[in-house]
Amino acid sequence: MSSLLQQITEQATAARRAAMTLVQASAAVKNQALLAMADALLADSAQILEANGEDIRRARERGLSEAMIERLTLNEKRVLAMAEGIRQVASLPDPVGEVVEGWKRPNGLEILKVRVPLGVIAIIYESRPNVTADAAALCLKSGNAVILRGGSEAFQSNQAITATLVQAIVGAALPAECVQMVQTTDREAATHLMRLNGLVDCIIPRGGAGLIQTVMQTATVPVIETGVGNCHTYVHEDADLQMASEVAFNAKVQRCSVCNAMETLLVHSAVAERFLPPFAERLKAAGVEIRGCERTRQLVPWAVPATEDDWYTEYLALILAVKVVDSLDEAIAHINHYGSRHSEAIITRSLDAARRFTREVDAACVYVNASTRFTDGFEFGFGAEIGISTQKLHARGPMGLRELTTTKYVVYGDGQVRT
Repeated sequence: MSSLLQQITEQATAARRAAMTLVQASAAVKNQALLAMADALLADSAQILEANGEDIRRARERGLSEAMIERLTLNEKRVLAMAEGIRQVASLPDPVGEVVEGWKRPNGLEILKVRVPLGVIAIIYESRPNVTADAAALCLKSGNAVILRGGSEAFQSNQAITATLVQAIVGAALPAECVQMVQTTDREAATHLMRLNGLVDCIIPRGGAGLIQTVMQTATVPVIETGVGNCHTYVHEDADLQMASEVAFNAKVQRCSVCNAMETLLVHSAVAERFLPPFAERLKAAGVEIRGCERTRQLVPWAVPATEDDWYTEYLALILAVKVVDSLDEAIAHINHYGSRHSEAIITRSLDAARRFTREVDAACVYVNASTRFTDGFEFGFGAEIGISTQKLHARGPMGLRELTTTKYVVYGDGQVRT
C-alpha cells in the first residue's frame, strides 16, 4: 500500500469511527457544535481572509480565469454569510430519527420507516471555499462524517476554514474526525478516496463538467451527481416585458459565475421586436456579450453569431446565448435538448403556459416568473446546500439535510415467526 493510499485510508477509517459516535449525538449537542462553528468563523475571519488572499495571489500567477477567481474570493460579507448559513442549519429540525411512515401488519408486526445518516460522505469540489463550511455544517447536522477534498486553488483557504471548524467541534465534545480535509493537492489522493468502498458511503462532486465527469468515471463508491448549469429563461408571447427584463437581467448579471445563472435566453417571436433591442442595450451596458441566432442578430446587429456549441455552453461569464422561437413547444423542445436539467424559467401571464412549462420541462427546478438564481439551499430555506443534484435517483435539486440521509426499516414484534 502506498503511503498516500494509507493516509487516505486512515482518514476514512477515522471518519467511520467518528460517524458511529455522531449517530448517537442528540440534536442539542449537534446544534451546540454548529453554533460554535459559526462563532469561530467570525472570530477567525482575519486569518481566513489572509489565507484566501494567498490563494488569490497564486491563482492570478497561474492565470486562472476571472470567473474562477470570483468563485474563489472571500470577503467579510461572505464569511458572515457562511456563519449565517451554519446558524440556519442549526435552527432546522434534525432529520435523523424522523419516522417517514409507519404501519401495522395483520400479524401484529409494527413497521417503521426511519431516517438515518448516510455515514461517511466525501465531497470533491473546486474553487469555492464556502463549500467547506456548508458541507461541514450539513453533514454534521445530518449525522454524517465528511472528508473534504477541495481544489488546489483554494487549498490555503480550505485549510484555514477546516482548522477553525474542527476546533469548534472538539470544543463541543464531538470527535475532530467528524470533519476532515485531505491534506494534499495530489490528484491521486482523490482517486484513492473515490475507491474506498466499505469506508466511504458516497461521493458528491461539486464543480465544473470536467470534475463531475472525472468523478463519475473514476469512482467505485456511489456518486450523487451534481450537474453543470446551462440554465434558460423563456419570455412567452404574453409576458409582462418589464418583469421579463428584470428577471432575465438578474438571472444573467447578478452573479454570472455560478451554476444557477442564466446562460440562454429564449424569446417568443411575437414580442422579440419590442423586447430584445432595449434589453440587449441594457445587457451591453452591463458588459454582457450576446451570441444570437440569425433572427436575434436582425434585431441586435452587434450580437455575435451563435454556433451550435453555444446552445450547450455553461459560460460562467458575462456571455449570453439568445434565440428567437415561434412557440412554447419550440422553447420546451430547445430546453430539453440543450439544457443540463438544472434550472429553467418561464415569464408568462398564462396559467396554461406555466402549467405546461412546469410539467414538460425536464429539470430539477422550474420557475414561473422568477429568476433561476434562487436555486440555492440557503434561498430554499435549507440553511446551505451540499450541491445541486441534477440526477433523478435519491435526490434532485438543492441538497439539504434530508437529502444527506437514507432510510431504514425498523420492525417491532412480540415473537412472530414466519410460516
